[in-house]
Amino acid sequence: MKRKYMLSFPECTGSQPVIHDLIKRFDICINIIKAEIAPGMDASMLAEFTAPEEDMARTVEFLGNLGVGTALVTDKIIFREERCIACGNCALACFPKALTIGPPDWKLSLRKENCILCKLCLTACPQKLFTITTD
Repeated sequence: MKRKYMLSFPECTGSQPVIHDLIKRFDICINIIKAEIAPGMDASMLAEFTAPEEDMARTVEFLGNLGVGTALVTDKIIFREERCIACGNCALACFPKALTIGPPDWKLSLRKENCILCKLCLTACPQKLFTITTD
């Protein structure tokens, strides 16, 4: 099973090999999508975990015992394509390249699997065609 989590690391976990321990202890596959980490400060990370259900539950429990916050990400992006004028503003703002525009048809395309829900498209789109929804 795959799940996305927003992890919140308190400053005190900065010297611990948390991700390494997760991989070694639970044989979990971790895809780090976005991370904001600096020495001596709290940190956050958006990561996709792939593991069997029982390992996923043990992983979340392990993180909680370390003081790492785990928030399951269930949000999804909605794009009202029929109103798009293909101006490209959102594609320019989209650093994970979930939104692209180019030849041969110069139509905007959204690859939801690349979206990290950074929400930059919400402010970049002059038509306000993007919304974030929770399942």
